[in-house]
Amino acid sequence: MKSQPAMSPSDMDVSELLDARDAARRAEAEELLTLCAQLTGATPQVWARRIIGFGVYEYRYESGHGGRAPELAFASGPRQHTIYLVNNFAERWPELMNELGRHRASKACLYLTRLTGVNRAALRTLLERSLEITRQDSK
Repeated sequence: MKSQPAMSPSDMDVSELLDARDAARRAEAEELLTLCAQLTGATPQVWARRIIGFGVYEYRYESGHGGRAPELAFASGPRQHTIYLVNNFAERWPELMNELGRHRASKACLYLTRLTGVNRAALRTLLERSLEITRQDSK
């Protein structure tokens, strides 16, 4: 029998995942959960037993490799929130990154230690733009 890809939706309940966090981290995760649900209109689902994803799209690289992924997603770990965005988001929108507040960024991940001090309008705009590109690219 073929196994599920590592990055696939699970039947784990979102609250079960959030229950593993302390009160402050959970409250911030719930804020992210609400924001992502508003933007996507999708019900949150746990992916890979650690990521909360919203919506789903199919992708295929030039190499032929493809799969499914959430349109927007984040993971709230014990030390930071990891928000998954489109590739090269920091280079695409440097003005938003400058407005965001304290963060770290990689090619497709935004890392926030806490939401305290994060510019919520800049964060919302980053999520909106990432979602827009993901939806355009998956058509």
